[in-house]
Amino acid sequence: MSNMIIGAPEDYVNQSVLKSMQLERLKKIVRHTYDNVEVFRNRMQEKNLTPDCINSLEDLSKLPFTNKTDLRDYYPFGLFATPMSEVVRLHASSGTTGKPIVVGYTKNDIELWADVMKRAFQSCGLNRNDVIQVSYGYGLFTGGLGAHYGTEALGATVVPTSGGNTQRQLMVMQDFGVTAICCTPSYFNFLAEKAQEDNIDMHKLPLKVGIFGAEPWTDAMRRQMQASTGIEPFDIYGLSEIIGPGVAIECPEHNGLHIFEDHFYPEIVDPDTGEVLPDGAFGELVITTLTKEAFPMIRYRTHDLTRIISEPCACGRTLRRIDRIASRCDDMMIIRGVNVFPSQIESALLSVDGTLPHYHIVLYTENGMDNIEVDVEVSEKFFSDKVSSMETLQKKLAGAIEHTIGLRVKLKLVAPHTIQRSEGKAKRVIDQRNRM
Repeated sequence: MSNMIIGAPEDYVNQSVLKSMQLERLKKIVRHTYDNVEVFRNRMQEKNLTPDCINSLEDLSKLPFTNKTDLRDYYPFGLFATPMSEVVRLHASSGTTGKPIVVGYTKNDIELWADVMKRAFQSCGLNRNDVIQVSYGYGLFTGGLGAHYGTEALGATVVPTSGGNTQRQLMVMQDFGVTAICCTPSYFNFLAEKAQEDNIDMHKLPLKVGIFGAEPWTDAMRRQMQASTGIEPFDIYGLSEIIGPGVAIECPEHNGLHIFEDHFYPEIVDPDTGEVLPDGAFGELVITTLTKEAFPMIRYRTHDLTRIISEPCACGRTLRRIDRIASRCDDMMIIRGVNVFPSQIESALLSVDGTLPHYHIVLYTENGMDNIEVDVEVSEKFFSDKVSSMETLQKKLAGAIEHTIGLRVKLKLVAPHTIQRSEGKAKRVIDQRNRM
């Protein structure tokens, strides 16, 4: 890695200056939330706390957590801290498990969002000369418009393809000279697969950067993307509850994601006790928004498992990093007493040559015990080969998974194009367990 300057000037601020800024902003946002959000004020008063109790960054740990259930319980606007007359944008989750989560933005919030997304793109080495295809869904989902506004703030050319219509996406990618794409990693793999079917060599396209988020993905997936398309994949992190995409992003060192901690203050807590853990310890990421007006979040429990990396990054940026998030507290499967994460299975599968990045994890009950079946696509070469080759590959894959998670699984090799593709977030786990 060269000493090339990447990112914005704010990404290089001195740590003492940053901490002073964070404390000033923390005091202000706690006061703003206390004065304008009844739920937060009541919880503070139950703990005999007032905004005046914040005299250091460490005092943040005194404050109550905010959970996703709070956002549903006070649907739609019960956690807003500004009048609706000041709210210029609403976004919402899909609401597939009940009431959607609704978030709001003032004009200043929209400008903040565009700025952190601009900084994210700069961190990937992009500039005004780039053509960025935004293949996240537009609409109530935050991904599409967040990347769109960030591209315009960067001064680059935005191509708002949104999701779906894959053939058109590929045509646009070729004809418009797209140099970067924003989408879910699973959808990019689908695009790459379709390109290969149409005899499009993605190595020969101007496309050089992929910015992938909205679902966990592994370093094994990164290597597969690089080999099949020649792009440089970057992991971007965000949550609608915090702002959308643009909370943190990788730099070209690909050694963790720099969090824009001048706006989003991170803590790591023990998922069970809520105790704050030191930098370097793995636990649940908790984020406090320092500058959001309409929808401030104080100590929001993300359920994402990671750690804070405080050691200096070779890129020179002074913002701390979070480790790549490959799993969530609520993604964890407990199978016969063993904790298993989908990301572990993905890493094991992609470590074996011949597998494709398309798989399902099927949970089922047999003889009163929970079990795992993994259905994974294999390349045409292997699937059409002699039976002995298939058996050897099956044993290798089953062995790789058992070595990784400590459990034997039922492994099924399926032909290419068997696993249903997704144009948004991939559904990896299918739970067929009998819970009666």
